[in-house]
Amino acid sequence: MQLFYTPDIDPKLPQYFLSEEESKHAVRVLRLSAGDEVTLIDGKGGLYKAQITGAHPKRTILKINSVTTGYNQRNHYLHIAIAPTKNLDRIEWFLEKATEIGIDEISLIICQRSERKEAKVERLDKIITSAIKQSIKAYHPILNAPVTLSQFIKQPFKGHKFIAHCAEGDKAGLAQSFEKHGRYLILIGPEGDFSPPEVDMALQNGYKAITLGESRLRTETAALEACFEVNFLNR
Repeated sequence: MQLFYTPDIDPKLPQYFLSEEESKHAVRVLRLSAGDEVTLIDGKGGLYKAQITGAHPKRTILKINSVTTGYNQRNHYLHIAIAPTKNLDRIEWFLEKATEIGIDEISLIICQRSERKEAKVERLDKIITSAIKQSIKAYHPILNAPVTLSQFIKQPFKGHKFIAHCAEGDKAGLAQSFEKHGRYLILIGPEGDFSPPEVDMALQNGYKAITLGESRLRTETAALEACFEVNFLNR
């Protein structure tokens, strides 16, 4: 299956023109030609079956044969807010794997102990796009630009809110704090964990403390563990 990400596609129109970048990939790299069938995803749940009617490396023309809306829509909403790691490759790995497993939104949060204070969202978003194409996801996860934890916590969220941290205290496992088919927001801290004032701030703003197990996990591993557990519990 040859799949292309086409976020600007209009499901009401009978044809579509691939962007120059995608056209070049289709014609020069994949060697596709007129008559070949391809699949398109719009990142909003639409999956399209199309046929090439004009193969050109700058503007390939497609005829839309069928449209499926809500393709593989999941029964829950998962938003993970994670502190960017010093080595950005580890965040890229998390974004790729979380997208493959299933996630709806990712926010980058800057904490007191964060070693990285910024991240290029455009580059990271391309990692997500590649992952949805590889895993045939019709929904493109939202990636939000970095903000401080105090700014983020003040933002409204309708659903269950959790903070995963390593400090001592009364914490339940995610499974024990869970309601199926809901909306979930999980905070994952930096390598040095959240500071005590940050944990207190989260608790005062309606977050519930959870543990992700007995092991001390790296930031990206903890985030992926939370992503997997939420998806598993909603099966």
